[in-house]
Amino acid sequence: MAGQARGKVTVDVEECKGCGLCVESCPPKCLELKPELNAYGVHPAHYTGHDCTGCGICFYCCPEPGAITVYRIKGKAKTLAATPEPAPVSGGEHAAAL
Repeated sequence: MAGQARGKVTVDVEECKGCGLCVESCPPKCLELKPELNAYGVHPAHYTGHDCTGCGICFYCCPEPGAITVYRIKGKAKTLAATPEPAPVSGGEHAAAL
């Protein structure tokens, strides 16, 4: 995915079961399984360091509570173009008279 990352993922490698559900479910594909084994003998998930949208799908798919944490990066506030104020309506007029 192009554009600046809007999120960041941390994975507790000692909690990760290495099932790969987060890797498969990640829309921007910013997670991968490490080639190294953790203490349980599985390949834990790893954030590649870019393209995270902060959607949290990996967090919700993970069967191990606490293995994945998703952080949202605060971006700059978007400024909206100024819209002209509507003309004031004088009171007491019936719509049919307009």
